[in-house]
Order: sequence, then structure tokens, then C-alpha cells
Amino acid sequence: QVQLVESGGGLVQPGGSLRLSCVASGSGFSIYVMAWYRQAPGKQRELVARIHSGGTTLYADSVKARFTISRDNAKNTVYLQMDNLKPEDTGVYYCNRGVTWGLGTQVTVSS
Repeated sequence: QVQLVESGGGLVQPGGSLRLSCVASGSGFSIYVMAWYRQAPGKQRELVARIHSGGTTLYADSVKARFTISRDNAKNTVYLQMDNLKPEDTGVYYCNRGVTWGLGTQVTVSS
């Protein structure tokens, strides 16, 4: 059973940056699509970014040109670099692989 463990969340001022990391246990990491989702208070969970095994990426319109998803297959890790953060980026960020979810990491953007 694969496990996903996120880290890197925190409190940051508007305009600041954070880098989230997600480490996956088990083998075969490189063949899987990995994704980041987020859930703001009172809202549904939404896709933030996705990266395919070959490196193709997809972003939500709200984060394009500000967030970058990447992966290091040698480390079984997927990253989310978040720049120019806005208060509306606040929420719990979850790592996803298929039907497996991490526990999430809180991101709060506030002055």
C-alpha cells in the first residue's frame, strides 16, 4: 500500500513563496501521474496541478504562471513550487496518486 507524505506548508505573506514536497513509498513511482489538490475552508477539493510520467504538466487557471509542479523520480518525490502567493491560495494541500491521498499540509497566506 503506497503512502504519500506531504511537507513544506506554513504561513506566508502575500507575494511570498513556498515549496511543497510529497514523498511516495514503494516502487514504480516514475510511471504514475502525480497531482496536487487543495481544499479551502467551506469549499470542495480542487485540482491545482498534475504531472505525468513523461513530464507533461497541467495547471488550474488560477495558479498558472505562479505555481510549478515537478518530480524527482530518483527520490520518489513530487514538488509544488508556489510563487506570488495570494490569500485565496490558502487551504490544505494534498498530494494524490490515483486513489491514494496524503494527509495534507496547511498553507496560509496572510499579512
